[in-house]
Amino acid sequence: MSQPVAPSPPVASPRRIATLALPALVVLAAEPLYVLVDTAVVGHLGRLPLAALAVAGTVMTLIAWLGTVLAYGITGRAARRFGAGDRAAAVAEGVQASWLALGVGVLVALGMQLGAGPLVEALAGPGQVAEAGARWLRVAALGAPGLLLAAAGNGWLRGVQDTRRPLWFVLGPNLLSALLCPLLVYPVGWGLTGSAVANVIAQTISGGLFAAALVSERVALRPRPRVIRQQLVLSRDLLVRGVAFQASFLSATAVAARFGAAAVGAHQIAVQLWFFTALVLDAIAIAAQSLVGAALGAGDAAGARALARRVALLGAGCGLAFAALIAVGAGIVPGLFSSDAQVREQAEVAWPWLVALQPIGGVVFALDGVLIGAGDVRYLRNLTIVAAFGGFLPAIWLTYAFDLGLGGIWAGLTLFVLLRLAALLLRLRSGGWAVVGAVR
Repeated sequence: MSQPVAPSPPVASPRRIATLALPALVVLAAEPLYVLVDTAVVGHLGRLPLAALAVAGTVMTLIAWLGTVLAYGITGRAARRFGAGDRAAAVAEGVQASWLALGVGVLVALGMQLGAGPLVEALAGPGQVAEAGARWLRVAALGAPGLLLAAAGNGWLRGVQDTRRPLWFVLGPNLLSALLCPLLVYPVGWGLTGSAVANVIAQTISGGLFAAALVSERVALRPRPRVIRQQLVLSRDLLVRGVAFQASFLSATAVAARFGAAAVGAHQIAVQLWFFTALVLDAIAIAAQSLVGAALGAGDAAGARALARRVALLGAGCGLAFAALIAVGAGIVPGLFSSDAQVREQAEVAWPWLVALQPIGGVVFALDGVLIGAGDVRYLRNLTIVAAFGGFLPAIWLTYAFDLGLGGIWAGLTLFVLLRLAALLLRLRSGGWAVVGAVR
């Protein structure tokens, strides 16, 4: 006699999406908020330590970005296993990702002991800033293993739809570090080095908490090179995609700088607001990664497609809300960042584009999360490369050639996002991304 077929799991409700997205948002915001505290503490040491932190901190930001790539890659893989009803296999993906993270982190920590000096000097030029930045970076890099272990831990825990433990594993150590930083910098008297030590303590504790979570799952902890290689391929595609983003935004800043200090200052205000709203929308994408991966792992392609439509609408709704807030703040927000009249005048040029981008970006970020959760990262990689090098970069360099100013740069950014939106909607409609099974 045939066995009864289990009903397909229901499409996640908005409440379920929010349950996953809100803790993820706090985790995403914890590191930038700590960096603000760190910057404020070091800023009172003087101009030179602040400049050193700015330069050396850029290198650590890139290392943290590698961790984000790893986390996004592992979420979809773990979510598929979890959706297929095999939690142990989902956690096993986290074990292999953690070995990969630990190995890369140790290499970074050792490499920076030798390479920090030349690297910081290449960014800042020779002098006192480079010397101070290199000292900070040599110490701060010791936290790289913990930083990357925490990223891997975030990935597999999101995959099994547990966003509460990552919340405490990241927030707790960052709060501790925020308390330690001023103590080590001033009363203890370690100065700029105290800031680096506080970073290392937070990252090491956080990585240790995620490692302890793995051990508590009672799964095999030995490394499996074949699985690690598969994860590397996935991370490679996401890394290439990220490089295309970096090239685009660096080029935009370079072109804005050629239009004068006021233009680049206004561009910085607008782009940082764009990054802030993207942080919130990225939390929705993280929920989509987990839920879509689980639905496909459970063999529910129809549920995954319905979920994709739901998160796209949710992203659009959040984007419209941001658009309204930014539009209302057009005459107020730029003045909070700069008292320079020319900067505020240039910000008015970028502002309509920034408002228009919000709902479009909301859909794009949500659908990025859908395809990452589905493991369709090769399509995302190729799409981003084509949109960046075939749309955005030519547009902004034409802006420079024809002296179109900041409006031309933001028109190019809008073109970049619209190209991605069109391609993502086509992919969503085709259904080619919705491959079911515990492994794509």
